[in-house]
Parts: sequence; structure tokens; C-alpha cells
Amino acid sequence: MFYKDPQSFYRSSALDGFGWLEHGFGTCHSPDFTGDERLATVRQIHSDICAAARGRTGLIGEGDAVLENVPGHLAGVKTADCLPILLVDEEHRAVAAVHAGWRGTVSGIVRAAIGKMLEEFGTRPAHIHAAIGPGIGKCCYEVGPEVAVQFGATGRAKIDLAEENRRLMIEAGVPGAQIQTAGLCTMCSVEDFHSYRRDKERAGRMLSVVGVR
Repeated sequence: MFYKDPQSFYRSSALDGFGWLEHGFGTCHSPDFTGDERLATVRQIHSDICAAARGRTGLIGEGDAVLENVPGHLAGVKTADCLPILLVDEEHRAVAAVHAGWRGTVSGIVRAAIGKMLEEFGTRPAHIHAAIGPGIGKCCYEVGPEVAVQFGATGRAKIDLAEENRRLMIEAGVPGAQIQTAGLCTMCSVEDFHSYRRDKERAGRMLSVVGVR
């Protein structure tokens, strides 16, 4: 289950079980954490590139996933229809924030982040807990043939990005029972979320963060 906290961040009840963890999925009304001195982000390019922060903060490079295990630091990604996915290694107390739009999903960014966590922290997929935050839902995400074919569909089709990323994580070894999905559509929920598809260039961005306290 996901719920909204007093700061207007959505939180995962499953991730709340880790007392050492800080996390939140941003909304239109969340405080702006962009300048937070604890935060590491990347210039997002819809890729499968992952950046390990290793205690660095600010803009640490380009890619679509940020990894961290240094206490007191946050990894963050910005979204406005793409999925924010937070990965938590309960064994090594390490985390990753992942930005997954359709291009990142096709390129396997969440799978790459799991592999990078193994390389950086010794993370075993069986010990990962994942939360897939608010993003455009299948209800609203109709794509043309050139995108649909990337997901094995023909003609115009509706794509379920959350389910596609869930499948990628399970294939990588993350237990399905340890993956929680918000089920909140950014395009439908005008009051809560920015949506690029709905608002085009006027759309803002929402910051989702995860870190070790």
C-alpha cells in the first residue's frame, strides 16, 4: 500500500518497515528538495546508465539511476509520467533511485541498476525490496506502432510500464512479493501529479528520493 505523508510525499508501507531508510515519492505539492545538500541526482537521458554516488552530492553525471549507501545521503530521480523506482538492499543497507520511461524500460534500466548494486555493494537480488512509484498508467498510456513494437505489440497499443518493470525485476531475481506498485496514474490524477503527456512543456517535475539515515 502507498499513502501520502504530511509533506505530500507518497510512501511505500513495505519500505516503511526499514527503520534505517528514508524515502518518498514526490507530488505537485511536495517541498522542493532539489537543492538539498544531501541529494545526488543525474542528468536523465532515458538510458541504461547507472551512477554510483559514493558520498558525492549535486549533479553527479548523466544516466537514469543513482546508487548510494553512505548514511545521511539521498539518491533522487525526477519524473512527470515516467516511473520512479526505488530499490532497497536490506542486507547491505544500500539503495538506488531509478528513472524508467519507455526508452529506459526497453533498455532495461532497472535490471542494470540491480547489476550495478551487485557490483558496488555485493547486493543479492533476493534481498532487494522495490517500490514502483506513481507514473502514467496503462489506462492513459497509448503509444504508436513504433513504440508498441518495442514491447512486442503491433499497431497502437496501451503499455503497462509498471508491469514491464516488475517483470524485469523478477527476471533479475527479485522476489515478486518484495515488489510493491503504487498503482497511481500521473495523467489521471490532476490534483496530485505533474504529467508531461497531459501538460506538455508546462509540466513540472516530481522528485523521488531514497537514502540511508
